[in-house]
Amino acid sequence: MDVKFSRYDTADYLKTEEDIADYLEAVMEDGDPALIAAALGDVARARNLSQLAREVGMSRQGLDKALSGEGNPTLATVMKVARALNIRLSFKPAQPAA
Repeated sequence: MDVKFSRYDTADYLKTEEDIADYLEAVMEDGDPALIAAALGDVARARNLSQLAREVGMSRQGLDKALSGEGNPTLATVMKVARALNIRLSFKPAQPAA
């Protein structure tokens, strides 16, 4: 019996604003810049990457590459993407080491 699996894509599970916020919050806890960029890419795909690229002023391919996890987006690009996605980036004190 052949078993077929579909390709997993996180973007398929980011349906609500709360889903997106929870996902990004969890990724931010890790602190890995590549993972954060990739997570923003997941959100961008969930929200229509082509439209987002137009809003940010980049090509779809350029934005996809920058947010692939292998790209290295500037802080300015991350801020533009966050603004276009109606997401607010914020900083708070880290928890002291126990």
